[in-house]
Amino acid sequence: MRKLKNSELDRLSIDDFKSAQKTPLIIVLDNIRSLNNIGSVFRTSDAFLIEKIYLCGITATPPHKDIHKTALGSTETVAWEYTKDAFELIQKLKADGVKICAIEQAENATMLNNFNPEANTTYALVFGNEVKGVQQDIVSASDTVIEIPQYGTKHSLNISVSAGVVIWDVFSKLSALEH
Repeated sequence: MRKLKNSELDRLSIDDFKSAQKTPLIIVLDNIRSLNNIGSVFRTSDAFLIEKIYLCGITATPPHKDIHKTALGSTETVAWEYTKDAFELIQKLKADGVKICAIEQAENATMLNNFNPEANTTYALVFGNEVKGVQQDIVSASDTVIEIPQYGTKHSLNISVSAGVVIWDVFSKLSALEH
């Protein structure tokens, strides 16, 4: 086995990315403090052709050198928008038919491995503050709450790790529905 060279990876150009069919996933980052986490979520979103990222509350926006450090240019490919009030955004997305999924530890949460997305449905995955998590009013307004099963002594993951795990899982399940 031989490692591939960057030139062999068949990467999309920025224009090709923007015109490519997107995965029906919207990412909502609500009150994320770490600029490195924000950049990492952009990079993961680029990898899986995410439709859009909403940056809410205190979440910083590009351009910023600390976002760029981990985003590696993906702020130029993934569509994004800033909106101050995440709860208002959630209400608007719901009115547009988007299914809202808070990523949180909550009563009666659906474990990620048991979450089965529906075909022809757009989902918004809401990730909250590194310390406080997803706001309770957003958890209450969500169509479902998804929890990442964890089995060790710690009961939390870094936001960028959580996003990577959830985006990959939901992307895989949505891709399987297409085939």
